[in-house]
Amino acid sequence: MHRVGSAGNTANSSRPRKEKRLTYVLSDADDTKHCAGVNCLDLLKSSASGGCDFLFTGSRDGTLKRWALDEDSATCSATFESHIDWVNDAVIAGDNTLVSCSSDATLKSWNCLSDGTCVRTLRQHTDYVTCLAAAEKNSNVVASGGLGGEVFIWDIEAAVTPRSKSSDAVEDECSNGDSGSGNSLPMTSLRTIGSSNNISSQTTQSNGHVPVAAKGHKESVYALALNDSGTLLVSGGTEKVVRVWDPRTGLKTMKLRGHTDNIRALLLDSTGRFCLSGSSDSMIRLWDLGQQRCVHSYAVHTDSVWALASTPTFSHVYSGGRDSSLYLTDLATRESLLLCTKEHPILQLALHDDSIWVATTDSSVDRWPSEGRSPQKVFQKGGSFLAGNLSFSRARVSLEGSTPMPVYKEPALTIPGTPGIVQHEILNNRRHVLTKDTTGSVKLWEITKGVVVEDYGKVSFEDKKQELFEMVSIPAWFTVDTRLGSLSVHLDTPQCFSAEMYSADLNISGKPEDDKVNLARETLKGLLVHWLAKRRQRLGLQASPNGDVMSGKDIAARSLTHSRIEVDGNAENDSKVYPPFEFSTVSPPSIITEGSQGGPWRKKITDLDGAEDEKDFPWWVLDCVLNNRLPLRENTKCSFYLHPSEGSAAQILTQGKLSAPRILRIHKVVNYVIEKMVLDKPLDSVNPDAAFSPGLGGGSLQHSSVGDGSFRPGVKSWQKLRPSIEILCNNQVLPPDMSLATVRAYIWKKQEDVVLNYRVVQGR
Repeated sequence: MHRVGSAGNTANSSRPRKEKRLTYVLSDADDTKHCAGVNCLDLLKSSASGGCDFLFTGSRDGTLKRWALDEDSATCSATFESHIDWVNDAVIAGDNTLVSCSSDATLKSWNCLSDGTCVRTLRQHTDYVTCLAAAEKNSNVVASGGLGGEVFIWDIEAAVTPRSKSSDAVEDECSNGDSGSGNSLPMTSLRTIGSSNNISSQTTQSNGHVPVAAKGHKESVYALALNDSGTLLVSGGTEKVVRVWDPRTGLKTMKLRGHTDNIRALLLDSTGRFCLSGSSDSMIRLWDLGQQRCVHSYAVHTDSVWALASTPTFSHVYSGGRDSSLYLTDLATRESLLLCTKEHPILQLALHDDSIWVATTDSSVDRWPSEGRSPQKVFQKGGSFLAGNLSFSRARVSLEGSTPMPVYKEPALTIPGTPGIVQHEILNNRRHVLTKDTTGSVKLWEITKGVVVEDYGKVSFEDKKQELFEMVSIPAWFTVDTRLGSLSVHLDTPQCFSAEMYSADLNISGKPEDDKVNLARETLKGLLVHWLAKRRQRLGLQASPNGDVMSGKDIAARSLTHSRIEVDGNAENDSKVYPPFEFSTVSPPSIITEGSQGGPWRKKITDLDGAEDEKDFPWWVLDCVLNNRLPLRENTKCSFYLHPSEGSAAQILTQGKLSAPRILRIHKVVNYVIEKMVLDKPLDSVNPDAAFSPGLGGGSLQHSSVGDGSFRPGVKSWQKLRPSIEILCNNQVLPPDMSLATVRAYIWKKQEDVVLNYRVVQGR
């Protein structure tokens, strides 16, 4: 797992960012499927006879899902959405508490049988949390490990414990978009063990609610295991040693050496006497903790071992890893058998009666036969080999071509996923993004609506990118990444407010065609339309278009401290969402953001309940949506000179440099020239540095007859006399619908102010 900036996680970002970011994650697929690799699995067996077993999966798409299992089917019955980055591990503690950990540096607890609402968020780690371990018979103990060598041991209580305010630094109710108004559900939650001498340095002891810190790892931790009673903890990672701890005190009891590369998987038997470890050195090792030594090593795999699962009696081990192969090994006789070969590296295993669930870097999950209750049956099928005790022995056998044949060719059941996006390109129009997924399928997304507008199938990504190229210059108002397997669109203030388009170019009917539309403002309105409606219901307000009634005192006070604010006077102060900014309610996007309290969160836009406020949203988002205020934007104007072409008889009076909005079309410049020529006099509103008044012109001028809307057909009587005018730049005739920004970027191509030339075209 590499250090990568996460979709919403700005806490560990090296790039300074003054304001909180708002990200929205797009989905065009059924919400019942993962769209990225599945990192973890756990099973909740039904205690009632004939009851339904549940499988829990955690994915690199940032969500967990609960699957109701039948003999030959698995149905998604809940999606657990709150993490803002990869879910790296999940364990079930006790009867009904699911605990997950993520690259967003948090642990979260959920009620296993809930609708997917987060109960509690635990913030103690300072970096990615990579692994968890739970004690089978002591539901109070959960351990977490992560990058930077951090290992914490948490206590789980069967009921929510009232906490003092001072403890909120460690755990918080999921109020910020996780459980709505912050009313935590009375379900199993997490409580931390008090410890007077083993508390991590970054937290002060607050009312005993601090986890025990197991200190000793100098480098990252990737694997943990607890014995059934929760009295023994083993950990491993990039230091290549297995460390053994007393989880009650956080003290080290021993260190076991033998692996020559990172330790990626650990198992303990129920008593805590024997430990199995899987490593990137391709070896599986069996340790006797009583003797403090390795008693067996098994060379089964040809590459890193990433996942281990043992039979209940600890007599056999199932193993998988980077070589995409699942093996079953008899620990006593050293007999090994290749059960199946996958297309993708295996990340985690979960034994389920006589089957085994296999999670890989693909978004689907498979169930394979395993004879977990009587593994000897599989060996009777033949094809086994004797595991060597040196890693190169397995590699040599592989090179000699005597690779074993898999026992099973097809899985008994597959839970399909959606192909994840692996490549993307933001197109020049800054509204479309071209993507390619793991199957090679190429799609075109409209990010202001969050939908796929064209599915091209399996075509060349580069060819399609060239085909869709438009010579148009629009500011980069958003950024995109595909870390979660889907498109995450990031909005940062004030850059996101830099792009405008005319309503005519967006085909917005019922709005004057020369009205300027701020793309980020309208996108934010579209994203928060459900929140706004529910907020109005909560406040008992009618659904009037007046946004002023929504403005909160806190937002107003906050925004006053930011002097660089302007009211978007051109746009009506309304909450109407125009068609180009209407997001799908069938597969709605999720928002990832954070406000002034509680840390980052993630939630579907349709699940927002209207109670979220400046504690949950960045102040600038609310200021835009509620108060119609945008940050002061720079570089929205383009300066240029307008001269007659060489040899042209036509002359008009201009006074030096002109200025106009970047998005102004060349046909407006044509109209300006014609009006000056026909009227044959300078306009009253012209001044030397801003000759194109409001629509064409400088900010210092009042609205006058030369606005953006002055030249519509039939408006002026003099247009019957219009001469035919061409505008040139660098001796190239400019198309009438080209914008000044595009002229500057693609025709002028210089730092200095643009020089435009005009000439009369004869004979038209």
